[in-house]
Amino acid sequence: MKKRNLQKLAALGVLLVVFFNIPLILIFSEPVSVAGIPLFYFAIFTIWLLAIIVSYTILKNKHG
Repeated sequence: MKKRNLQKLAALGVLLVVFFNIPLILIFSEPVSVAGIPLFYFAIFTIWLLAIIVSYTILKNKHG
């Protein structure tokens, strides 16, 4: 794996640690629902899905 890809994945990991930090997570603890799903769960799984998509595109890119 290229060093640049490792740096991108490390930056993604640091960004996820920041996003899943308690003060930022508590922003989404409002009693609101999005399409019948509580905002807290919607935000957690959306961030998680975006992280999977970004890491897939980093690893798929052979010239990156």
